[in-house]
Amino acid sequence: LAYAETFAPIDKRQMTLEDGLRPQLINLYRCHTVLIEGVSLRNSPFWVIHPLFCESLIVRNVNILCHGPNGDGCDPESCKNVLIENCVFDTGDDCIAIKSGRNADGRKWNTPSENIIVRNCEMKDGHGGVVIGSEISGGYRNLFVENCKMDSPNLERVIRIKTNCRGGLIENIYVRNIEVGECREAVLKINLLYESREQCDRSFAPLVRNVYLDNVTSQKSQYGVLITGYDDKTNIENIHVTNSRFNNVQKGVNSVTGAKDVVFENLWINGKKVKK
Repeated sequence: LAYAETFAPIDKRQMTLEDGLRPQLINLYRCHTVLIEGVSLRNSPFWVIHPLFCESLIVRNVNILCHGPNGDGCDPESCKNVLIENCVFDTGDDCIAIKSGRNADGRKWNTPSENIIVRNCEMKDGHGGVVIGSEISGGYRNLFVENCKMDSPNLERVIRIKTNCRGGLIENIYVRNIEVGECREAVLKINLLYESREQCDRSFAPLVRNVYLDNVTSQKSQYGVLITGYDDKTNIENIHVTNSRFNNVQKGVNSVTGAKDVVFENLWINGKKVKK
């Protein structure tokens, strides 16, 4: 992190054994037309599948079990045209986390992830089922999530957007037909204050817009929708949750701050229709 913030050249960023860097299980760099299919991947030291600057990637019928620290299942970073389908995720961190670079490095390359489809997947343990961030400085656009099942007392969120001083535009998130047994915190969480103590240049504020959830059912959570934006500006906008039912919501409400044009239409929480 310090190397990026000080704009150190790549050849000067030399790590030693004492830095304790952990390798990823599968790392693909600037590849085109890739298929990962029909394999089980277990106990990666770090992220399990990490495609970087790749295009036309399919991850199909893959079973991932990784409960170690930072054990993300699949992290497409600055990737375009990705299909993730019929996979099972049981992880110690995010099941799927879409990325596009962190802070100064991400803004330098300025390559968004875009056009990613996640369908017919199962998520068990994890910090989030389908996540954008937090390393998302290059931005992201066009995510489609459908026909997935998520259920675990150790699954913290279903759809999660997390960022802070990263910058970048995150837009056009479409989620439909999701069955949730239970998650620990929220069905939808958008957080612009993630890791608020991070040492970084805070002049790059991210913008999140055009998020749509439709026909999502959940049987247990702390919140339905949990949105945390800035106090001094509104950088979250046009959020729609429609035709959905969240039962056994422990707080009994949604929590929305720092956002505008948030629409709940035919949304039911604990058997009561949400008016807003």
